[in-house]
This record gives sequence, C-alpha cells and structure tokens, in this order.
Amino acid sequence: MDKKFHLDAVKDIDIENASILNIAEQMHDAGGFSAKKFGVGVKILAEFIQKKDCLKFLSIPAAPISTGLRGVIKHMVKKKMFDVIVTTCGFLDHDVARTYKDYYKGDFMMDDAMLNKKGINRLGSILVPNESYGIIIEDVFKIFLQKMYDKGYRAISTKDFCYELGKCMETAKKRDCSILYWAYKNKIPIFIPAPTDGSVGSQVWMFNQKHKDFTFDIIKDEHALSDLVFEAKSMAALIIGGGVSKHHVIWWSQFNKGLDYAVYITTAVEYDGSLSGAQTREAISWGKLKEKAKHVTIEADATLILPFMIAAVEEKLKKIK
Repeated sequence: MDKKFHLDAVKDIDIENASILNIAEQMHDAGGFSAKKFGVGVKILAEFIQKKDCLKFLSIPAAPISTGLRGVIKHMVKKKMFDVIVTTCGFLDHDVARTYKDYYKGDFMMDDAMLNKKGINRLGSILVPNESYGIIIEDVFKIFLQKMYDKGYRAISTKDFCYELGKCMETAKKRDCSILYWAYKNKIPIFIPAPTDGSVGSQVWMFNQKHKDFTFDIIKDEHALSDLVFEAKSMAALIIGGGVSKHHVIWWSQFNKGLDYAVYITTAVEYDGSLSGAQTREAISWGKLKEKAKHVTIEADATLILPFMIAAVEEKLKKIK
C-alpha cells in the first residue's frame, strides 16, 4: 500500500453505555454508508448553530408538522437555533390546527374510502379528522383575519402575517406546542413563498372576496430576505425535504456567494433532475453553495433521524459550553 495515501480504518460501533452524541460520533467514524452521513450532519449542525456571525436558515415543508417531529422543530425555534424559517402554507395549517385540536395515529394501508365516509383525511400514516383541520382553521381565521383587517393591514407580507398569527397563539391553551408562537416570541421571521397553497391561503382568498384590498404582498418578503442575506457575514441551512421552501433558501444564498454550511435531509432521488432530490454538490455549480462549504446530503426520513441529530447536537453544544 502507498504510505503517502492516507486511509482511516473502519471502526465498529460500541453501544455499551453509549449516549446519543457518542453514537453519532461513532457513526461518523464507522465508515458505514448513511451512518457516516448522519455523523457528518451532526458535526456540521453543531458547528454552525453556535456561530454568532452566521445567518442560519431552516427550510421545511408542511407534512412533517403533522407528525411528532413538530415538537423537535418547536424545540429548535424555542432555543433559537435558527434565525429564519422558510416553509409552505401547509406548515401554518398544521401548526394552527394542532394547537387547538388533535391529529391521530393511523397507517399507510388503511381503507381510504372508509376514511372519507367518516370525514377523516389521511396524511401518510397520520389521520386528520375534518374537525381537526378545515373546520377549526375556518373558525380561527374568521376571527383572526377580521382582527388583522381592523388593525389596518391590507397588502401584508407573509413575514408579518406569520408574526401576527404567532401572537394570536398566545391565547391558545396549547400555545407552548406551537412553532408559530415561539417564532413570534423569539422574533424569528417565517417566510411563505407560496402563501395560497393550503387551507390558510384559501381562508385569505375567501376573506378577500368581501375585502378586495386585503391580500398578500410577497415582494415585501423579498425585500426583507434581501436585507438579511446581503448583511450576513456567513450563511448556513438545514434543509428538510425539498420543494419551494428549499429552492427559496438556496436561491437567495447565491446573492451572498453561497451557503457556508448545508445539511440536506431528503428521501427524493436526483436522477430525475428534481429540486427535492438535488444533492448539495449540485448547488455548488449554481453558486448557491460555496466550493469550500461544509455540506452533506443525508438520504433519510427526517421524522426518523432528526430527533436523534438534534439531541446529539444539544449534547455536543453543552459539552462545548
């Protein structure tokens, strides 16, 4: 073997009396396919979360908010691990609905025709009764939108819309579970690039039928994002899944010469050219990720691995302090 060519030996994972952080660090050294990526992801997250001069983005689609992963996202927002959230309209749907009503555990193979007759919607393996979704959202937004209008809001950015919505959650019994509430409390802006693609967006559209001057002004959001990006000394992102929220983050990052740190968690594939499946390395070709950035793409279900990753990150950060 060429002695000039450095090789690191594969190390077996020892789970005897191991903590979550210890397992994550061992996975990093294990040379074990996705296990190493998990360990790399924890290392990158821990590094940029503690950086004070780094603008930290969280990109997440709506579906995970219907699951228990919502608690992990809420925890990250409550602990101010991220500075900006970019997401979809359904994120608002699920966070608001679950602040007032429960969703239920189901199964991917349930009889969907039977569920439809019972007024229960299936989101993967999550069951969402009509009264826990459309009905409660309609009830909440009839009051919320009228209050917004009475305050003088007309053409509103999604950033301001989400801030006011988080403020509205203050009176909810389960407000501590709400991501919107903690984003409001910690002044973490939330941007929704496609604000009408969901139940909340439909409520705004219906309100607009009688109040034609009440609408979203997403250009205001772009101005707010440009201020954040242009002033950032460095940038990082945890990007869960794909779609418009992912693209919006990496699109804006190119105006600051690209992300310095990036962790993607996705189940999508790249061979069909989809944005959701695009690897971090592809972003380098666009200038959305710096050539020397620290980055990893982890092919996994975020509901499965993110709780362990964030628990390991917290353990690591406590040791640093």
